Amino acid sequence: MTDWAAQAGSGVRFEWGASGAARLAAEVSCLVVVDVLSFTTAVFIAVRAGTRVFPYGGQDDAAASFAHRKGARLAVPRHAVTNAAPWSLSPGHLRAAPVVPRLVLPSPNGAAIAAAAPPGLPVVAACLRNLTAVGSWLTAHGYGTAHRPVAVIAAGERWPDGTLRPALEDLLGAGAVISDLSSQGAGPLSAEAAAAKACCECTSDVMHAIAAGASGASGRELAAMGFSGDVAIAVEEDACAVVPVLDADGAFAPA
Repeated sequence: MTDWAAQAGSGVRFEWGASGAARLAAEVSCLVVVDVLSFTTAVFIAVRAGTRVFPYGGQDDAAASFAHRKGARLAVPRHAVTNAAPWSLSPGHLRAAPVVPRLVLPSPNGAAIAAAAPPGLPVVAACLRNLTAVGSWLTAHGYGTAHRPVAVIAAGERWPDGTLRPALEDLLGAGAVISDLSSQGAGPLSAEAAAAKACCECTSDVMHAIAAGASGASGRELAAMGFSGDVAIAVEEDACAVVPVLDADGAFAPA
């Protein structure tokens, strides 16, 4: 029986959040996580600097134990940064902090999706800063066809009750990745992927839309918290050809 919820027959598929990722993970050959503000942007910054990044799905008491088991430093919430713990989900903080070999990066959205991926399934961290590099890597490895489909997952944010809150920046980021994949010959696109692509392509100023967005940990919210620099970093398109891919040890490292 055809599983229509899995967007069967499409080479490029699109879904939202951890539940969407779990639904498609068994049906695709590769998972691309998009969490523009700020998990996948932060992963890009850290991996580019030479750090292996372990995703952790939350910010709880067990995070420190997980970091200890991995022999890694632990990123803290943005406002908890100190000289002794200068790493956080803030791309700006990661740029300024000392480079460490291994870092645990907690996040309830993008990191939770990556950390829960089935063993052996390639997981790529995509953001606006590496979207063309991600598309090139995927197509070079044969992903994005009906035989080796790829799922692009917009991480989204959370409502106070814990349910998924779709985030504009992740929709636009995922649409940009899908648009680039399509331009490199990937496909066919599912209806969902085509809609995300169209949303991005029909947005005249993606950078302004992300900065002005009001969903979740949005551009406006980060600016009000004093982290407008994080938004500026996140909206730089194609800054570098680094493609973070989850390795066998569960860490993002350069492809």
